[in-house]
Amino acid sequence: MHGAHGCCDPVQTRCAEEHCSHVPHAELKEHFLPEEKRPSAVASRSATHRRHSVHHYDSPVGGQCSRPSDLENNEVFQEHVVLGFQGPDCAGCANKIAKCLNSISAVRRMRMNPILFQAEFDLSKDRASVRDVINLVRKATGYTCVRITTRWQELEATCPEKCAEVLARTFPPGVKDVVLKGKNTLLIQYDADIIGARDLLQTSFGTPLCLAPPRVHCEAASQIHTTAYLTFLSSILAIPILILSWAPLPKHEIAYGAVSFTLATIIQVVVAGPFYPRAFRSLFFARTIDMGLLVVLSTTATYVVSVISFVYQIKGVDLMMGVYFETSALLVTLIMVGRLITSYACQRAMDSASIRSSQAATAVLINSLDKGKSGHREVDIRLLHYGDMFVVEPNSVIVTDGIVISGSSDVDESMMTGEAHWLGKRPGSSVIAGSINRSGIILVKITRLPGSNTIDDIASMVEEVTFTKPKIQETADRFAGYFVPAVGMLALTCFFIWIMVGVSVRKQSARAAILTAIPYAISVLVVSCPCAIGLAVPMVIVMASGIGAKKGVVVKSAGALQVARHITHVVFDKTGTLTESHLGVAVENYFSEPPSLTASLILGLTTKSRHPVASAVAKHVGAMGFETAAIDHVRTVVGKGIEGTFNNEIVRIGSSRWLGVETIAPVQYLLAQDLSVSCVTKGGSVLAIFGLTASLRENARTIISALQTRGIAVSIVSGDDTRAVLHAAIALGVPRQNTRANCSPAEKRRYVKKLMQQNPSCRNRVLFCGDGTNDATALAQADVGVFISEGGAGVAQNAADVVLMNRSLSGILTLMDLSRDSSRRIVFNFTWSAVYNIVAVLFAGGAFVTQRLPPEYAGLGEAVSVLPVVAVALGMRWSKSGE
Repeated sequence: MHGAHGCCDPVQTRCAEEHCSHVPHAELKEHFLPEEKRPSAVASRSATHRRHSVHHYDSPVGGQCSRPSDLENNEVFQEHVVLGFQGPDCAGCANKIAKCLNSISAVRRMRMNPILFQAEFDLSKDRASVRDVINLVRKATGYTCVRITTRWQELEATCPEKCAEVLARTFPPGVKDVVLKGKNTLLIQYDADIIGARDLLQTSFGTPLCLAPPRVHCEAASQIHTTAYLTFLSSILAIPILILSWAPLPKHEIAYGAVSFTLATIIQVVVAGPFYPRAFRSLFFARTIDMGLLVVLSTTATYVVSVISFVYQIKGVDLMMGVYFETSALLVTLIMVGRLITSYACQRAMDSASIRSSQAATAVLINSLDKGKSGHREVDIRLLHYGDMFVVEPNSVIVTDGIVISGSSDVDESMMTGEAHWLGKRPGSSVIAGSINRSGIILVKITRLPGSNTIDDIASMVEEVTFTKPKIQETADRFAGYFVPAVGMLALTCFFIWIMVGVSVRKQSARAAILTAIPYAISVLVVSCPCAIGLAVPMVIVMASGIGAKKGVVVKSAGALQVARHITHVVFDKTGTLTESHLGVAVENYFSEPPSLTASLILGLTTKSRHPVASAVAKHVGAMGFETAAIDHVRTVVGKGIEGTFNNEIVRIGSSRWLGVETIAPVQYLLAQDLSVSCVTKGGSVLAIFGLTASLRENARTIISALQTRGIAVSIVSGDDTRAVLHAAIALGVPRQNTRANCSPAEKRRYVKKLMQQNPSCRNRVLFCGDGTNDATALAQADVGVFISEGGAGVAQNAADVVLMNRSLSGILTLMDLSRDSSRRIVFNFTWSAVYNIVAVLFAGGAFVTQRLPPEYAGLGEAVSVLPVVAVALGMRWSKSGE
């Protein structure tokens, strides 16, 4: 991190922390980069720390979004918007939505999540409102939009009386908004610092409200239920048609045809009907030809030909093709079966990788619900308040973040941080949501509510990776954009080829040749599927990031996961990265002033610091019982230390080099003992000198040796003194020429940049690993920035591509292994997608002459193409990546 010679790293003040904690990763990554490395456009917000609240827009309001000329370069985007979509069920749908949003001139920096079906972008409010965008997207795609907000807690409740009467009442203090979500369901958004969930339900609205049933995990689950219902309906209606067509029944062709016509028409209207408006909206408004249009063309052609044949049969005219309503019905049914299987498999894969599954559903409260009464009561976690106390029994999940009030136990945090060892907890210890209490009974006081706790923090960082696209995904998206029109041309070509074969080779009449060619063209339209291409990358990325999170490695950038396998050089910060974050004061010398005054000044400068050196000095001095002096104008000096004003004199604590005292005898003596040195001055006079020491991390030598075995070079850059850095390098087996001491943040970045520019023919891929704010510039400069979390966020964590939650350097090897494994699986997925579509089109088009694929069975093409892609991604759960 930052050198250990004092507080050479900038210390995060409360103001800086509050400002930086919500600055998005992509924006920070750009901010810290030199001008030449900054991308032309990056997303300005991330999904980090997202609490999902939703606004439903069920009726169009306002007109279509205007389409003005391009925005000025200096225009300020006034609103960041996140939209969720209900209805899309494949990557092609996501691409269609993305194309529509990108066509709106008021929208900039749009990112689409093809797995969660969410889009986030910056919107110029002077050109269009959110509702304008929602109306335009709905008109162009047919999908219902849901705005996702992140500011307040939310609670769904049902009311016994008319919801309109409740909405008309004055909202109680702390309630920010109430939205009608159903006939008797309200979505209440509230500030949990002002009012609690139980108070909202019991008294706040003048009438008791009831907690609504838990919401479905996500909109995808609701979509699966709808697809399952339509599939079931189509199957029930198709079975009689198949019996009438295939069973050896007495011949009543007209009667059987009438029944089949009726049932097939219901299937075509009710089950296949929803495809029509979306397909034509895409074609006419978004200028996009998607899979929905292919389904519409194929099912309509089959149905229309069957109707025409039936009409001619009634007239007594033989078309030599028979009536095949069973083909129409079976085609629609199998298309729905394929979509249902695909959606279910994708959702199960997502759920298996999601860390949100670690969230418990209920909590056992003590003395919280009924004042004056003792005992315990189990409640839904949505009803928890700040300050509630809950009991955690042995072998049960801790429901949310809090502080232990009484009791002691061993807690397993491996599901959240990947930390293998159980951690002892006692009164005053913090606990995190999703961890498991293993031994004793503990009483915990809530500090963070479900929806904004550690589970949601980690899950949001994991989900952020699905908003980013590696270069290979961008290539796949471009290819998928041409895929559907190409399939349409292939089907048309196949149609004309079989007409020519029928007329010139088989000597058929033109009508017979056309009727023969139609099934081949329909099969080509139906069997082709770009969904596997669209899911080849994001499905693997989601699984890899989910698995990494459960091992304590949170990947925030898909590009980092793609690049990590190519890393040739790893650069480590020393203090807090290669060494333990908790240093100890080994030697202390006081000069000039009484030690009590010096100690008070030190506490005044360092109390709010989280830098390991400053924290160590503050902890050591604070243990002596001295009071904290009132220091004015306290500020951090990047890479050097902290300074402030006391009685009109400048007081500083930091590195000996910054303070200009590195040559005095006491400092030289401590440096000769390989100690990190921190000095205190007032008005230029030395008040105190501290020598600090820290042990190397337990597995640091093993990890560096493993990296070197893989042919990866290792460097150490630190703001610490030369002797301390060399001492650590020798102990870890790092060559002397690969060490840099007394480095400022800018010098760390320049060193990383220099490594990246070596070997022009084969550029180095550099990974930088650090744990402090002054590592942010180097984290942003490197191809992959890895941040070691010590329980805080801030600038460095947001600038990093990867966060190690368990503070173990083994996460770097896990990252590289996941990168290699995911790369192999992505290559397989693309290969399978290409092979499937080539073979399927040839087979459906009749290229194998003696073998062909009837159009009714081509409907299973989507399932056949997508399921292997999902299975390959899901297989990462059982691989040994990162172990």
